[in-house]
Amino acid sequence: MSERPKIKDIAERAGVSVATVSRALSGSSLVTDETRKRIHELARELNYRPNVSARNLRTRRSMSVLLVVRDVGNPFYLEILKGVEATAREAGYAVLMGNTENDPDREVEYFNMLRDGHADGMILMTGKLPAPRPGESAGLSHLPVVVALELIETSGFPHVQIDNAAAARSAVEHLIGLGHRRIAHIAGPLPEVMATHRRDGYRAAMQAAGLPIPVGYEVRGDYLLESGEARAAELLNLPEPPTAIFVANDEMAYGAIHALRRLGCDVPGDVSVVGFDDLYLSKAFYPPLTTVSQPRADIGRTAMSLLLNIMSGDDVAAPAIVLPTALNVRGSTAPPRK
Repeated sequence: MSERPKIKDIAERAGVSVATVSRALSGSSLVTDETRKRIHELARELNYRPNVSARNLRTRRSMSVLLVVRDVGNPFYLEILKGVEATAREAGYAVLMGNTENDPDREVEYFNMLRDGHADGMILMTGKLPAPRPGESAGLSHLPVVVALELIETSGFPHVQIDNAAAARSAVEHLIGLGHRRIAHIAGPLPEVMATHRRDGYRAAMQAAGLPIPVGYEVRGDYLLESGEARAAELLNLPEPPTAIFVANDEMAYGAIHALRRLGCDVPGDVSVVGFDDLYLSKAFYPPLTTVSQPRADIGRTAMSLLLNIMSGDDVAAPAIVLPTALNVRGSTAPPRK
């Protein structure tokens, strides 16, 4: 039986040093893209698999990273996980999923896993930080953490995100362009930053069009389907109900459409609905949901690449990487009835 291929075998074939191969396989930005690609191709050709136990003892690394989310059952995270895992696997890392369910104690547990060496880095998608440990004078900014999609101001961590305010504004401008003037908003869990920015985009579009926001037209949900149902029912019971609703995420938009149809409203004939996220179910939903699409796989790949750079000791600047969004117009929006 042939010997298991080693890093030095890849180095000889590639004509580079063992250190260069090691850096390339760990995702370091010190290696050029061309060299990294050639080394990964050779690793696949030779069927190279790292000796994880030996490497962990030598480097004192776990060779795993944490992806920490609010709700592991939310399909929104699946494409992000795919992007994270594809990039992590190329560098020899496993991805562990952490589910906080907005529980502060769980948030502390995952940060403790990172502090105690059970994971080498973290991609954080909860928008929240636990308090530093007693005596942890440097706070948390020294930890290898990348914040994805959420915004944690003054955290010192690099961010990968979208422009939530601009994306929300484009969604509301679509409704205005169709002729809607009575447009309501089901917000996320204010005052969280992401929910606030999406509400700000709604307000900016309404203000730019010279449209008033009547009392009761802004309601707050929690990103879950049930809150979308409840808030849409409230909006429909107003003395002058809206003809269109911009909803801060797709899951609440599904709930809103369920409630509207249950109460006898046609969507989009009586009320148009726009969501945010473009979950894979949004195309199959009835009517197909008009929604803001986020590049979720790219977000995962970008966040993991950034984390690999941090874990390799590279100097990573704190400013955010902002990725583009698009509005996918489908069957849930139409001009208001005359």
